[in-house]
Amino acid sequence: MLAGEYGHGPVLISDLAAREGIPRKFLELILLELKNQGILGSKKGKGGGYFLGKPPKAITVGNLIRVLEGPLAPIPCVSRTAYAKCEECKDEQTCGVRLIMKEVRDSIAGILDSTTLEDVLKQSEHAGGKRALTYAI
Repeated sequence: MLAGEYGHGPVLISDLAAREGIPRKFLELILLELKNQGILGSKKGKGGGYFLGKPPKAITVGNLIRVLEGPLAPIPCVSRTAYAKCEECKDEQTCGVRLIMKEVRDSIAGILDSTTLEDVLKQSEHAGGKRALTYAI
């Protein structure tokens, strides 16, 4: 996990893939997307690889999920970043499903946006684990 390697220099894709049991090609796509979003940095050549672009305490799980999976909202009409009106909805202001799903979105975002990679590392260590997140972050 790159968060656990923070400050120790770049990690090779092949090492990450082997350690996390993730196919290299799949991992390359994930790492490239995270690099394009400024979460990771990379260094080419000898001693190169990928590394966190910010300290683990500055990267939230919510940000990672949005980059890799898209909006946190369970339905499009409550999304802040990918809003789409439901075709069958007559009144969004009074739609019971929308109101509940907005609460769900707010709860999910509240937890994920206040949880950092540093928090995940600590929780994982406390539980006796070595891996804190998939995606080898």
